[in-house]
Amino acid sequence: MTLTAIQPAQHDHHDLAGAGASPVASAADLMAANINPRTGLATDYLNHFNEAIMLLELIPDMPDCYELFLEWQPLSYAEHFIKSNFKARDLAIASYEAARPDIRAEFDALVANMTQILTTVGEAMRTVQQDRTRAMLAEQAAGWVKPMVGTAGGIINGRDQESDVDSIMAQ
Repeated sequence: MTLTAIQPAQHDHHDLAGAGASPVASAADLMAANINPRTGLATDYLNHFNEAIMLLELIPDMPDCYELFLEWQPLSYAEHFIKSNFKARDLAIASYEAARPDIRAEFDALVANMTQILTTVGEAMRTVQQDRTRAMLAEQAAGWVKPMVGTAGGIINGRDQESDVDSIMAQ
């Protein structure tokens, strides 16, 4: 699959990768596609992890839901958008690829941690026999991954933790 970036209007473009890089789209085009023009990332990707969290949260009350959780498979950012019905999926992928390396590295590291937790818990659930043990695993994993999804949302939305703390303390 070849990605073709949308060419920006000359007067309204956002350079995602920094000086000297070719912009992917105008800030207006990115915003219209629900892609943050400052970071080049879309929160839609987090739905992939929210689905896993939702399934984990069901397991304590409905133990058979663990089988549904075991069907969850990790997807990269590009894989998620390729499989989705997201209207601007090619733009989302191109914007991600053009994102500043520091933003992408922080985001990718967080995604790798969430994926590791979810896949490790899935492997553990396959080996245990008791519903109560699966419920404990599910609760722990959801408790770990849920705040990480919030942090990932902050990265996507261009917020740094220090300015968030300053904002909260000012209130």
